[in-house]
Amino acid sequence: MTGSGERERLVTSLACLQRDLARALIPDHQPPFVTSSLTMQQLRLVVHLALDGPASSHELAAKLRVAMGTLTGIVDRLVAQGLVARRVDPDDRRIRRVELTDEGQAMADRMLDAGAAQFRRVLERLDTETLRQFEQVMHSLIAAARQLRDERSGDRAGPVREGRR
Repeated sequence: MTGSGERERLVTSLACLQRDLARALIPDHQPPFVTSSLTMQQLRLVVHLALDGPASSHELAAKLRVAMGTLTGIVDRLVAQGLVARRVDPDDRRIRRVELTDEGQAMADRMLDAGAAQFRRVLERLDTETLRQFEQVMHSLIAAARQLRDERSGDRAGPVREGRR
């Protein structure tokens, strides 16, 4: 098999394996994001705030790719549910920043951590050498994911290089 053919086969195989792993890790109960009453746009906003911290309405509208009027409605509904709050920016009182409340942060943590304990139990079944190899692979995956994120945001990064072995 040619180098590019082998590479494509590996990428396809690993993508399928990742899907199979995700299915194997799905807990018996439904994950918090499935049982949530929030809309997809509301979930996206909560996750964005959980990962990146408070943001202005303009930043959030751009991130979610919605009009300001649509964002206002999304934020209003989340404020009414006690999940986010609007605060005056201490550096510029004209700007209102949206941030998670303690309840919103707790909900985001539950969503983001769903399955983490089960994944840890799976990892505990692996031998030490496999864990070392997996740790190296995870560092490479995270670097590649960050590079992709940066490229999407317009910051062109160089190619991901394989870590030393």
